[in-house]
Amino acid sequence: MAAFRIPEKTRIGHVVLGVTNLEESLLFWRDRLGFRAELQGGEKAALLYPQKGAEWLLALKEDSRFPQDPRSTGLYHVALRLPSRKDLGRLFRSLSEAGMPIGGLSDHGVSEALYLEAPDGIGAEFYIDRPREAWTFSRGQLVMVTKPLESRRLLADAEGPWEGMPEGTFVGHVHLRVSNLDKSKAFYNGHLGLSVTQKNYPGALFFAAGDYHHHVGTNIWDSRNAPPAPPQSAGLRRFSLILPEQADVESLKNRTLQSGYPVEPLPAEGGFLLRDADRIAVGIEALP
Repeated sequence: MAAFRIPEKTRIGHVVLGVTNLEESLLFWRDRLGFRAELQGGEKAALLYPQKGAEWLLALKEDSRFPQDPRSTGLYHVALRLPSRKDLGRLFRSLSEAGMPIGGLSDHGVSEALYLEAPDGIGAEFYIDRPREAWTFSRGQLVMVTKPLESRRLLADAEGPWEGMPEGTFVGHVHLRVSNLDKSKAFYNGHLGLSVTQKNYPGALFFAAGDYHHHVGTNIWDSRNAPPAPPQSAGLRRFSLILPEQADVESLKNRTLQSGYPVEPLPAEGGFLLRDADRIAVGIEALP
């Protein structure tokens, strides 16, 4: 029997984060990075949109007592894909001029990325993809590397001012801290049907729908055999996978029920939620 595969056009939808102080988090995401924010629920939660974007990408909920512990399982970083290299350069210049600490600039072969740390120890990546024809393969494996990205060349491409998170920004992938890579593979590849795209990074596995480099990354660099984060810790509350059709959602839901995975309700009509071996919540929804 052929292995189950999630539809090729599946993508990451939105990410829900728990934070200890909403106003402090908004200073980072809204005021420094330029997301458009919409307050929710008595000013204890906010939805974040790109400028002129119709779909929210991140939700912040002030529901935590302490920052996340990097030694527990949960979010390693959330990765926002920008429309162009000019946008990445403009963001880098804006942050540099403001004196904001930058965790790294990396060339991954398939992409170019800038790394930051949000309040509560939440990792944030901003990146652009290289053209597919520039991606390389070795023995059927997509080649992904980590090399320094030349900052001067990035700045040279930054034409015009940074005017906030541009239209066309979306969540490209999430990278998770997990306790066991075999268990993560059994869930993300074996059950959800994401393909393993890269297994040559020590202590990490990467998964994707279709031919993308990855929609979900997992690692055990600091979290091997670690417990899930305590409920009152800041960090990831859930991320969503958006499937092309409602029929795809129902098919995966039936597969989930037959496999014995508990199914939980989602606020989104027609969707459902399930959890991996580390209790990380994954929402399954259809395109609106």
